[in-house]
Amino acid sequence: MVTITALWLPILLAAVAVYIASSLLHMVLPWHRNDYRGLPDEDRALATLRGLQLPEGNYHAPHAVNAANTRDPAFAQKLQQGPLLYLSIRAGGSMKLGPLLGQWFAYALVIAALSAYLCSRTVAAGADYLVVFRVAGFATFLAYAGGQPIESIWFSRDWSTSAKNIVDGLVYGLLTGGVFGWLWPR
Repeated sequence: MVTITALWLPILLAAVAVYIASSLLHMVLPWHRNDYRGLPDEDRALATLRGLQLPEGNYHAPHAVNAANTRDPAFAQKLQQGPLLYLSIRAGGSMKLGPLLGQWFAYALVIAALSAYLCSRTVAAGADYLVVFRVAGFATFLAYAGGQPIESIWFSRDWSTSAKNIVDGLVYGLLTGGVFGWLWPR
């Protein structure tokens, strides 16, 4: 059995590899540029939302407070008329990417550490590269890609966006599997 502490370098390098790959996929390549559409009358929509003074959070409309409300004819009419809305609100001001990128790197570290834990319990020291690659890569792929369809199923995200995020997860899995296979204790 391999100890998790023996895997600190693959954990760190896998997180760095995922961070760099995600930066390339999202900021350099045109791969994700059409994931979101602009509003037809953005200025008016933003002015209306500003006027509501909504605090940061996630919103759903029409919103039923409980199951009994879903049987209310007024609620049924709102559903019928549409639109159905899923909305995330963040505070205004300059968008500081530093804290968001820091959280993303921390998340990549957590995923790499969880993959390392699984490998440390299922793959022996000195295992063949491909054995380590498959376990670490698949676990990482599941972590990054497994929940993507939920956004399309329940929250109307374009299936093409979920598919691209799944491909991103595959890239992250391949990179993590490669790093773990390369640096696996012999």
